[in-house]
Amino acid sequence: MGALITTVNEWAWGPVMLVLLLGTGAYLSLGLRFMTVRRIPAALRLLLRGRRGVGGGDISPFSALMTSLSATIGTGNIAGVATAIAVGGPGALFWMWITALVGMATKYAEAVCAVRFRERDALGNYSGGPMYYIRNGLHRRWHWLAWLFALFGSLAGFGIANTVQSNSIAQVLGDVLAVPPQYTAVLLMALVAAVVLGGIRRIAAVASMLVPLMAISYVVMSLLVILANIERVPAALATIIDGAFSGTAAAGGFAGASVWAALRFGVARGIFSNEAGLGSAPIAHAAARTDQPVQQGMIAMLGTFIDTLVVCTMTGLVIVIMDAWPSGVSGASLTSLAYAGAFPGGEYIVTVGLCLFAFTTMIGWSFYGERCAVFLLGTRAILPFRLAWVMAIPFGTVIELNLVWLIADTLNAFMAIPNLVALLLLAPLVFRITRDYFAQEAAAAAPGGD
Repeated sequence: MGALITTVNEWAWGPVMLVLLLGTGAYLSLGLRFMTVRRIPAALRLLLRGRRGVGGGDISPFSALMTSLSATIGTGNIAGVATAIAVGGPGALFWMWITALVGMATKYAEAVCAVRFRERDALGNYSGGPMYYIRNGLHRRWHWLAWLFALFGSLAGFGIANTVQSNSIAQVLGDVLAVPPQYTAVLLMALVAAVVLGGIRRIAAVASMLVPLMAISYVVMSLLVILANIERVPAALATIIDGAFSGTAAAGGFAGASVWAALRFGVARGIFSNEAGLGSAPIAHAAARTDQPVQQGMIAMLGTFIDTLVVCTMTGLVIVIMDAWPSGVSGASLTSLAYAGAFPGGEYIVTVGLCLFAFTTMIGWSFYGERCAVFLLGTRAILPFRLAWVMAIPFGTVIELNLVWLIADTLNAFMAIPNLVALLLLAPLVFRITRDYFAQEAAAAAPGGD
C-alpha cells in the first residue's frame, strides 16, 4: 500500500502540481501588485481592530484567524519542517519560504472569495469555502469541482489533521515520557470531544486562548537558541540557500538530496504547514463577523506569514544551526534532537509544543471537515461527523508514521486541485474587488473625503 501511495504522490506532487501551486500564487501576487507583502503592517492593524468584528458572521475576525492558525500551526511546524530537511536537505527550508511568500496572495484570495460567496445553513450558521465560491461564483459547468472538493475535504481531515496529529503526539510522548499509545488515545479523545462537540464558537474560544500563547512561547524559546548561537546563523543561512540551488551532499546519516528533492519536499511540507492553496482556511474565515471581504482577506494572509515565515523558520533554523540534520533522524525526533543539543531539557519543549500544536490542529480541522460534510449531506451530518472525528483518534496513535504522511500528502493534492482551478477563474473578480476597496479607502482619506 505504501508503494502504491508513493507512486500516486510522485504524480500528485510532481512538476504539474508544483507549477500549479506556485504559479497560482505568483499570478495572484502579480495581479494584486504584491499588495499582500506591502500591506502586512496594515493587516496587523486590522487584526488588532478586529477582535470583535462588525457585520454578519458567527465569530470575530480575530477568532477566525486564530481558528485558521489552530488548524495550520500543527505537526507541520515541528515534524513537517524536520521531515522536509531530513529528506530534501536544508535547502527545503528556502522553498518553504518561497511557497509562503506567494502563498500569502493565495490565502488572501481564498478568504476574499469565501466571505463574498458564503451562505447560511439550515441552522443559521455561516458556511463558506471553495465548495461555495465554486458553486456561487462560477458557471454551472464547474460545479462538479465543488462536490469534488467537499468530498476530499471531508475525508482529508481524517488524515491531515486527525490521524497525523494523534500519531505524532503518541510518538513523541512515547519517545520522551514512555506513555503507552492507548493512554494517549483516551486522553486525546476526551479533550477533543470536549471542544469539537461544542461547535465553531467553542472551537474559536479555545483557539483564541491557546494559539497566541503557544505560538509566542515556541518562537521565544527558539529565538533564545538562535541568539545563543548567533555566530552560526550566517553559515546556516548559506547552507540553506546553497542547498536550494545546488542540492546537498551526503553527510553523516543524511543520504544526500538533489535540488528537485529540496524543491519538492519544501513545497509539499510548506503547503502542509500553511495550507495556502488547499482551500481549508477560507472555511474558517467565511464564519468571520465582517461584511468586508478585502479586510478579512488581509487578516487571512497573516496566517501564512505567521505559520511559515515565523514559526516554521524557527524550527528549521534551530535544526540547521545545531547541525542536527545530518543525523539521519527524521520527523519530530529530529527537532527534539536539535533542541536537546541546544540546552538540557530542550526535548521537553518540543514535546509540549508538538502536543499543543497538534491538539489545536485537530479541533480546527474538525470544523473544516464538518462544513464539507454539511455541503454534501446537509446539517443532519453535523453530529455524526463530530462523533466520527473523535472515534478516529485512536487509529492514528497506532498507525505507522510514514504511511500516514504519505496519505496526508495525497489528500492534500486532491483538495488543492479544485480550489486552485477556482481561484484562477475567480482571480479577475478578486483583483477588481481589491482595487475598488483601496480606491474607496484612498478617496475617504483624501482631503474632503467622507
